[in-house]
Amino acid sequence: MYYIKQASQMRLISWNVNGIRATMKKGFEDTLKTMAPDVLCLQETKASVDQTMEALAPIQDYKIFANDSKARKGYSGTAILSREEPVNVTFDIGIEEHDQEGRVTTAEYKDYFLVDVYVPNSGSGLKRLDYRQEWDKAFSAYLNQLGKAKPVIMTGDLNVARKPIDLARPDSNYDVTAGYTQAEIDGLEHMIQENDFVDSYRHLHPEKVQYSFWNQRFRARDRNVGWRIDYFMVPSSMINNVKEAFILDQIMGSDHCPVGIVLN
Repeated sequence: MYYIKQASQMRLISWNVNGIRATMKKGFEDTLKTMAPDVLCLQETKASVDQTMEALAPIQDYKIFANDSKARKGYSGTAILSREEPVNVTFDIGIEEHDQEGRVTTAEYKDYFLVDVYVPNSGSGLKRLDYRQEWDKAFSAYLNQLGKAKPVIMTGDLNVARKPIDLARPDSNYDVTAGYTQAEIDGLEHMIQENDFVDSYRHLHPEKVQYSFWNQRFRARDRNVGWRIDYFMVPSSMINNVKEAFILDQIMGSDHCPVGIVLN
């Protein structure tokens, strides 16, 4: 089933593809046509810029902008596919310590910035939690600086569930599992407050239980033991322009599924 949108609307979608080259082999071109985004933000491309561009070479009708990890090859990475040519595209946040893994791609459009991010995972044993907290503060400050010029829409895999409703097993995971520690939750809430963001999905679906990530090791998707860690954060000044916010959990090809919004 193909999505048909009105001419006055913008359909923005975000997807952690867990390797763009692997996802291309799983029907990505057909999935893209089905989703019909005006802009698609990708995370965890796991490829160099050249490899990403080569993998996406069959894709028509989109301008492609890719960022990659300089520190570890085949790791992290972000990309934006846009039907419309952005006013400008930049990469990273301007802090060398945080700019080694290709985690941020920013497209500037006439009325707003669109920031595509793959936030660091705190890792097994929370061994990267301290770094994650530093990242959260630096990234939030970057967003805040952008927001002085024009509104900022931020999307991507934020690697944290906000509330108990956003993961299947909150009690057993709270403060012991990466993605649901109080430090990570506080970091996200600070980012929301500092940038006057609204969680678009939860704003439109305050009680709905739906997830965007499932751990592949435990066949969690089959049992829907999932997490909502992929977001579209919209400034409060634009939230009334959000006509739809959705999670496309029927779409396969990654351990995450796409999430999106429709803007009037």
